[in-house]
Amino acid sequence: MARHESRWPRRPPSRAVTLSADPRAAAVANLLAVLDGRSLDEVLASEPQPDDERDRALAAELSYGVCRWYRRLDALLGRLLRKPLKARDRDLQVLMMVGAYQLLYSRVPPHAALSSCVEVTRRLNKAWASKLVNGVLRRLQREADALGSEVDRDPAQKFALPDWLFAAIDGAWPAQRDVVLAALQVRPPMTLRVDLRHSTRADYTEQLAAAGITAQAHPSVPSALMLDRARAVERLPGFAAGHVSVQDAGAQLAAEYLDLRPGQRVLDACAAPGGKTLAILQRAQSLDVTALDIDAQRLQRVDENVRRGGYRIEMVAADAASPSGAWCGRPFDRILVDVPCSASGVLRRHPDIRLLRRASDIAGLVQRQAAILDAMWSLLAPGGRLLYVTCSLLPAENADQFEAFVDRHPMAEAVELPTTPGTSSGKGVQLLPGIDDTDGFYYAAVRKPL
Repeated sequence: MARHESRWPRRPPSRAVTLSADPRAAAVANLLAVLDGRSLDEVLASEPQPDDERDRALAAELSYGVCRWYRRLDALLGRLLRKPLKARDRDLQVLMMVGAYQLLYSRVPPHAALSSCVEVTRRLNKAWASKLVNGVLRRLQREADALGSEVDRDPAQKFALPDWLFAAIDGAWPAQRDVVLAALQVRPPMTLRVDLRHSTRADYTEQLAAAGITAQAHPSVPSALMLDRARAVERLPGFAAGHVSVQDAGAQLAAEYLDLRPGQRVLDACAAPGGKTLAILQRAQSLDVTALDIDAQRLQRVDENVRRGGYRIEMVAADAASPSGAWCGRPFDRILVDVPCSASGVLRRHPDIRLLRRASDIAGLVQRQAAILDAMWSLLAPGGRLLYVTCSLLPAENADQFEAFVDRHPMAEAVELPTTPGTSSGKGVQLLPGIDDTDGFYYAAVRKPL
């Protein structure tokens, strides 16, 4: 897990927090698990959460929110504590972050934010800290503007990023930096991909309206609709039949940029969770699709996605960097290479990445991306197209990586991709949050000569 330069040692808490129906206590437990290196999505899916639906939603909101603003909250509290708490009291530090997030970034009434956090000290069997928690949060409430101005003199703290990631984005996109980083701090819209073979976007918008759901068309992705408010997928007309899917507008471009034709043999490498796989299947008739992922368990998600659309495909649990077996005995006409990456472009959807990713991770990711690219090139048929995708904002994983790939393979012919949405970057296109109404994606494509 990458964290900013924190006062906290890298060690688990001395004891587990017992979850209860209290959403603040649940949020503390969730966040401690993230600080120990687990993704928040996995924690929310696998660990006990409050039974009440509203309390469960609040626990998730507090967990995501503290991850989003962790560094800034930590800096603010650091100016309010007379001395750092001991390692065994890391749960109290996290509890105060939960309280600070409620005071600064939520609609929770201040008195409720304060009293609820004081109550949680008792649930943590640390009633002795109730006065400390109350005093720190009350002082934050009084001095928020002055303290915020002081903390925000450091732009990395202002945008709640670890220093290394702030420097990397600043170096890559200096002119767009503040717009991009501000966008990464905002909750993203729930974006839908309409299966345009089944319905036009305008017709589906009317179906949503009939269900009491309002949405706006994305300005430059023809299949994308952005909901004015997030809804349970069960409420979306046609979701169970695969007529609509939840997918960021930027991710929807993968199927378009593959330039699919009926009857082609297609490989979706690193396919899980399968959103792009279903989009590929819905793009052209009679495609022979293979979904590849190194994680057999995650392939179950791919299966769920494609079955929802009424499809069955070949699924292979294997390492894309070392292809072998019958599945790759024949070359593919199209290959989607959606590689593991820093995920720096999807911080708004997965704010825990700020805590989970380290600067030291990047070199290993770049090495693995290169290995996957080289292996997938060997499986591409003459005349075929390979599309390289990351959800990263970092040139090392994007333009620099693809440039190096083309240098290693002189026969690879770069394919020009549209730059609406997006910005030209090396031989590919970079999508930037806050500018393109999407998450941050990089796309680049090559063709293998006949």
